[in-house]
Amino acid sequence: MNDERYSRQIRFRPIGRSGQERLRAARIAIVGMGALGSVSAPQLVRAGVGYVRVIDRDVIEPSNLQRQSLYTEADARVGRPKAIAAADALRAANSDITVEPVVDDVHAGNAESLLADVDVIVDGSDNFQVRYVVNDVAVKCGVPWAYGGAVSSHGTAAFFRPGQTPCFVCLLGPDGGGGHDTCETVGVIAPVVSMVASYQVAETIKYLTGNLDALSDAIFQVDVWQNEFHQTALGEPNPQCPSCGKHEFPALTGARGALTVSLCGRQTIQVRPMNTRPLSLERLAERLRPFGEVRVNEYLLRWQHGEIAFSVFPDGRALVHGTDDPVRARSLYAQYIGM
Repeated sequence: MNDERYSRQIRFRPIGRSGQERLRAARIAIVGMGALGSVSAPQLVRAGVGYVRVIDRDVIEPSNLQRQSLYTEADARVGRPKAIAAADALRAANSDITVEPVVDDVHAGNAESLLADVDVIVDGSDNFQVRYVVNDVAVKCGVPWAYGGAVSSHGTAAFFRPGQTPCFVCLLGPDGGGGHDTCETVGVIAPVVSMVASYQVAETIKYLTGNLDALSDAIFQVDVWQNEFHQTALGEPNPQCPSCGKHEFPALTGARGALTVSLCGRQTIQVRPMNTRPLSLERLAERLRPFGEVRVNEYLLRWQHGEIAFSVFPDGRALVHGTDDPVRARSLYAQYIGM
């Protein structure tokens, strides 16, 4: 361990040398490398967490740069996958740790394989469907997770510990999460993102270094524009909760995630074919070139077709940019790529 690198953190008494060694041995997964993930990941990497898995399904676009601090204009010009660009930046910040990028979304079919083998899950997702999946994996496998959400100037965060605190389903119910504002409808400013992500990181470091008495066990809420800060105690788990009370794990009952998902912040629909199969991006590029401009690399194919753009990944998943209509997105996918 590089004592000089972490010397100021080691001098912080609640962490010390023993806490730093615990960070070095720790494993975390960050679900979503957008606004929250691009703030929490560098803090955790620079703190010396030994293994970090970064998971994201999306590619970098110019609208991300206002608040997603890991990425550059060059990343946006070529539409690099966020997980790949993040991993490169994080390795450059700390070559002493291991960073594993995963270019995919978290869904019922892969959640346990991606999240069950870590010590803490950090939420950087942009939708409640993913958070319910994360929650059920966390409860089923006994993995704590740091929830975070930021929209407009409002932010919310909490650190859930299975068996010790209520879970996400306890608080919102099995059908919660609908009807909320999104960054697409009301926007978001960077300061609230930084505050929420930093709160998530602080709780995660407390847990990983064994400072359990310092955990807030509360829901943190902030409005940076109205100068409002609140904490509400989490209380006790609900014995009637389908997830942590009855261990039914409803979010994990499906084999896959939704076939179409609208992405926050712009007109983009994710399309996932029912039967995933490997694609040759080079062969697909040859097929699509007569119909529009094509750029391809080992991670994805980018195709512009009129006002619609496609980002196609090797597993067949695609982001259809320029529409918020799932039916149209699936129709275009079927027409040009094939279901």
